Formats: sequence, C-alpha cells, structure tokens
Amino acid sequence: MDVSRRNNVVVTGPADGPVVMLAHGFGCDQNMWRLVAPVLAERHRVVLFDYVGSGRSEWSAWEERRYSSLDGYARDVLDICEELDLREVTFVGHSVSAMVGVHAVKAARERFASLVLLVPSPCYIDDGNYRGGFSAEDIDELLESLESNYLGWASAMAPVIMGNPDRPELGEELTTSFCATDPAIARVFARTTFLSDSRADLAGVDVPTLILDCTQDVISPPEVGAFVQASIPGSRLRTLDAVGHCPQLSAPEATADAVLEFLEHRH
Repeated sequence: MDVSRRNNVVVTGPADGPVVMLAHGFGCDQNMWRLVAPVLAERHRVVLFDYVGSGRSEWSAWEERRYSSLDGYARDVLDICEELDLREVTFVGHSVSAMVGVHAVKAARERFASLVLLVPSPCYIDDGNYRGGFSAEDIDELLESLESNYLGWASAMAPVIMGNPDRPELGEELTTSFCATDPAIARVFARTTFLSDSRADLAGVDVPTLILDCTQDVISPPEVGAFVQASIPGSRLRTLDAVGHCPQLSAPEATADAVLEFLEHRH
C-alpha cells in the first residue's frame, strides 16, 4: 500500500525548506496541529500525517501486533521518511509521540536533525524516586474504564486532559477527536501509551533536543519534563505559559514560537 495514502500524509511549505514532521498523540490526528503548522510552513517544509488507525489513515492497514508497541508507530514515521526521502528531519512529537520520536531516532539516526518533545512522558507510572504522575493502580483503573466504556471515558477524560475549563470548546474538540477513534484500536493504543517505559532510551538520544512542558498538566507533570531534560544529554527544557496537555491548541502562538526559536538556534 502507498504509504502517503496509508498515513494520510500532507506536505505544506516550501519544497526546499528544512523539514519539520509533526506527530499527533493518542486519540488525535494531524488536525491537532492546524494552528501551528501554517506558522511553521512559512519557512519550513511541514510534513503532517495520521498514524494507522487514526484520523483519515487507512484503518484497514492496522494490525494489533504492530501497534502494540511504540516501535510500530516509529515504523510509520520511518516509512514516511523513506517514501518521501526525508533527511535532516526535525521531529515534533506530542505526548506519546515524543517517545515515538525517540524510538525513531534510535532506529534511523541518519534521518533526523533534531527532536522537539512536546509534553513528553517516558513512563506514566510512578516508580521509586521517579514520578510519572500515576500509580500503577491509577493506570489499571484508567485502562479498565476505557476498555469497558470508551465513549464514556472519552467524554469524561478529554476535558480533564485538555485543561482550560474556562475554554470548554477545547475540551469538546478533544472529546470529538477521541470519539472518532475506533474503540478497539483506541484500547490497544492506550495500553501501548500508558504501559510503555522508554526511560532507558533517553540517554542514547544524540540529536539536539528541545523539551516543552506546561505550567500545569495532569498527564505530564513538571517533574517529568525535568527528568527527560536530565536524561537526554545536552537537551533544553522550556516551560510554556500554558496549561493542559495540548498547548498546540490552547497556546498555539507560544508553541510555534518556541519551536521556531529552537530551529533557528539548535546548534
């Protein structure tokens, strides 16, 4: 199957511009970047896509075995890079896609110039001195609720994840996005996301890396951003003046500005 069609790849911006690939998180699709992508595309070749099983991808290509690990999602990224012959890519990964980017760089370092990890979490579960933000029991309950009544879970959790209760339209948009996902696929993606542990992979990242977190985020608390920054050699941490787990929607100007500043001064 044609990869561009399979992953609903959309390319904007100057054909000869530096490549920026924007990757969405769980329950979302490339539409999450609609307020940031046009700003980046003024000077960069912006590559948008949907993971198989998300958005307008070819859902028939989804396989539970492949997408039960982050490496399966990283394979989508690398397939796109290979088909479009992308090199010197700056990969911008939101939420779980931050760690997908780490895995992609590990698998094909020659394709990538830098990483932007937007509200990342290498591990969601507290472990000894590491604070991921959730106990193992919290995650078990979250997954049990999601698997027993996905649409109900999405309606309840999306506004909490989004934050910004004074802007309910943002929570409603995330709810709509979650509810557009096939529940069977969402269950697998959720387990892949919330049970993953990529902490050991961080030290091997050897491309310039920017970590962006928010002042308040129930999914990725500030301690997580600090841990990622301490674990990736030479990485930089910047806290956006934003709340919630989707700053590309709640604070698109600040998000775009931080990415652009990094692209101009990453070396």
